[in-house]
Amino acid sequence: MLPDIELRVAALNDRYRHHAAVSVMEKALKDADTGEVALVSSFGAESVVLLHMVSVIAPGTPVLFIDTLMLFQETLDYQRDVAARLGLTDVRNITASEAALKLDDPDGTLHQFNTDACCNLRKTVPLETALSGFDAWITGRKRYQGDTRSTIDFFEVETPTRMKINPLAHWGREDLEEYIVQNRLPRHPLVAKGYPSIGCAPCTSPVKPGEDPRAGRWRGQTKTECGIHFIGGKPVRVKTDIETEEKVA
Repeated sequence: MLPDIELRVAALNDRYRHHAAVSVMEKALKDADTGEVALVSSFGAESVVLLHMVSVIAPGTPVLFIDTLMLFQETLDYQRDVAARLGLTDVRNITASEAALKLDDPDGTLHQFNTDACCNLRKTVPLETALSGFDAWITGRKRYQGDTRSTIDFFEVETPTRMKINPLAHWGREDLEEYIVQNRLPRHPLVAKGYPSIGCAPCTSPVKPGEDPRAGRWRGQTKTECGIHFIGGKPVRVKTDIETEEKVA
């Protein structure tokens, strides 16, 4: 059993506080204090940076891709192309269970009147189920992305048994651009069409010049996070797909 997570996270942050992003990624995948690690990727506008780092360091790392069944076709095509091009050998497509969809969104219209419930059903719950066997997961969260992320560290406590790892926490948009260009990485096709942040098709719109990069996510709402990282402003435990299926049964 791994030692207390608060102590491990504090030690990891102290150990790698002055390391570069690539170094943090490498250490995170090999340090005994992180345990079993997965990369969670949306294969969105900036995702290729972390995906490339993983492909160079440990291409067999589990990559969890949440398919909400409402993604842009461009995202699905990009996911297959990037995974093949980078040689990622353990990409896992994660979806909500048929039982949960049938119970809570049988006609696929939940997003029209309750986006929080839709994100919970199609993103948060399936991810919680998929992460149940891991001690840590790697995210693409960065401080520059907004107030809710402005103080994140490389390592964070998520639950009493699991941590988040944010190798790009201190990177800016220019760092991402430089990395993509230097490594000749393929870009998500929707970026050129005005989508700097890409989620589900019904809830993502193009961003105008001068707008915040995430302005196109849930436009016109106060909602800023899908729930994977925050629910009501705080990380909380949600029912897994397995528990939902048991309830339906």
